[in-house]
Amino acid sequence: MATATSARRTTAVDTELLYDMLLGARTADRVTLMFRDGRQITGALVFNQFKGTGRLIDVDKELSLDFGIDELRDVRF
Repeated sequence: MATATSARRTTAVDTELLYDMLLGARTADRVTLMFRDGRQITGALVFNQFKGTGRLIDVDKELSLDFGIDELRDVRF
């Protein structure tokens, strides 16, 4: 039971950290999102903090990807 509690705390801390990183990255020219499934995508970021969702737009590749914060592992900018 202690394992489940510590896992929930880690997830909550990770989510808070991801929110902070996404909010800071909104003004960056290019952001790289690393997903839990191993994908890494770079582009311009649009993030809705109230819904916990966003969109990454890569103009060069003509790619637009919607994501939820629960799909992310890391954010670099």
